[in-house]
Amino acid sequence: MPCLLIRLRSVMSEVQVQIDALEQAETLDAMIGAAEGAGREVARRLMEADLARRAAVPTPWGQCVECGARLQSKGLVPRKIKSSVGVLGWQRRVGRCPRGCRVGVVAPMDQKLGLVASQRTSGELGSRACLLAVFVPFATASKILLRAVGVTLSTSAIWSWVGIAGKRAQTALMAEIDAMKAGGMPEQEIMDAKVRELKLVVGADGVMVPFRPNGGSPKGGLIWREIKIGILARIGQRRDRHARQVPHVAARRLVAVLGTIDDLVVRLRLEALRQRALDAPQLTWISDGARGLWRAFDEVFAGKATGILDFYHAAAHLWEAADAWFGYRPNALIWFAAARPTLRHGGVDGIIDDLAREAARPICGPKRCAVLSRVHDYFERHREHLRFPDFKEAGLPLGSGFVESACKWLIQQRFKGVGIRWSRDGFNHLLLLRLAWTNDRFDALFQPSYAPSPNL
Repeated sequence: MPCLLIRLRSVMSEVQVQIDALEQAETLDAMIGAAEGAGREVARRLMEADLARRAAVPTPWGQCVECGARLQSKGLVPRKIKSSVGVLGWQRRVGRCPRGCRVGVVAPMDQKLGLVASQRTSGELGSRACLLAVFVPFATASKILLRAVGVTLSTSAIWSWVGIAGKRAQTALMAEIDAMKAGGMPEQEIMDAKVRELKLVVGADGVMVPFRPNGGSPKGGLIWREIKIGILARIGQRRDRHARQVPHVAARRLVAVLGTIDDLVVRLRLEALRQRALDAPQLTWISDGARGLWRAFDEVFAGKATGILDFYHAAAHLWEAADAWFGYRPNALIWFAAARPTLRHGGVDGIIDDLAREAARPICGPKRCAVLSRVHDYFERHREHLRFPDFKEAGLPLGSGFVESACKWLIQQRFKGVGIRWSRDGFNHLLLLRLAWTNDRFDALFQPSYAPSPNL
């Protein structure tokens, strides 16, 4: 500690310019800016002083990995690293094999500090860059870093960091999936006992994202691909501004994949095991009527969860039948205005009967009959998922708005915009980081140590 105090006094005397700027600042904002700059400069110089101290400690030279000869010192060589406190510069001792083996330059101090050859950015700055890239474009992230910590990090460097972290997340995910398929159990997430006792609602949906047709090449138009999303939400109660008890999402975990329904199924199953979904006091599935989504329900939650067909999607099909049935708007509106509340309050059996009867009439034209039959089969297939009065009484949501909302803020806010097109790898890497942040697992990607790319 005394040595640290001595170095701190020495550093403080060297940053007199920043201290003078703080004393001369007139407004609070100017004082904060000057103090922030002084703080970074003090941290940078204190870091450099301590790095110089460490470099002065005798270096323990090991043996050449090829021939076994003891490495020999070749003197001090300078090194610079970009960090959140600025650009750090110091000298450290390097060595080589005396027999000229192709092991290259060896720097024991670099190894002890967790640095790799030619690394130009610290791991903590890289993690901050990745975090910014989760929310904003790479160019914007670069500008924010420059404004926040005074360090320039190129968009290509941020892109490379995201790729490295994304590959790490992908490797970890696939390892968990393989272990689960082999009969293993993933590590269960620690959660508050009160949260664990809440109702668990699971939903799924899809959203389209623009991709480049030729991988990473910017040439060509664009291809729209569907991203499949699942959400596991713990539903609690809160009071609104009118003092009424209303449901709200108290906790949530998301899965998403650019792939098939089978890819979504395996990720939903993995997350359900992590969240101990089957132990929830009430487990519910809600989605629109897409057959792939209900196949996911059948494979993961059937027999264990209550299935709800999103009421608003059901009402949209009801309007499709009304429009085909009556052929012109006034009568269609009249019938729909009566049928919609009937559906909402438990009259689905009567609606199914009406549709079957009308579709079977001889005067029903082929096109109208086809629409009515399709809507009839849709409601018949989901008859047990349309018991809206029972669901409402149980305090369950009738709409999948929380799923559609997740599609918007997880995918659309970051991956869709003017001129944006993604390569498959670029999208997958950033998606995994965005999921890691959403699921409170972002920091784990950078622990215990983060191995950066040598060219950053």
